Amino acid sequence: MGIFSRLFGSESRDPPNADHAVIVHFDYGSTDLAALFQLEEQLERSISNAGVGEFDGNEVAVDGSDGFLYMYGPNADRLFVVVRPILERSSAIRNAVATVRYGPPSHDVRSVNIPLYPQA
Repeated sequence: MGIFSRLFGSESRDPPNADHAVIVHFDYGSTDLAALFQLEEQLERSISNAGVGEFDGNEVAVDGSDGFLYMYGPNADRLFVVVRPILERSSAIRNAVATVRYGPPSHDVRSVNIPLYPQA
């Protein structure tokens, strides 16, 4: 049994859609988005290689003060396991909080906010 199966159950239990999400709100502090684009490439590659969903893009304030990263897949926990270490190693974003959402956008869908702490 693989680590994902032990942690989150077998793959056959995943819902047949990609309505789960990991949405990260972060402080940025620059209008130069090069570092953010590098982070996005890492996220996109890792999510794709792990087969846990897709990286959908970002929203960044015009003044570069803060922004959001959007990732979707059929299992929010598996998606978060893949992206969390990348986000916590990144020097491009600060004060990040991931919202792990377990279903489509709705007021009654369970979600959890998880602060992301930089790894040394």
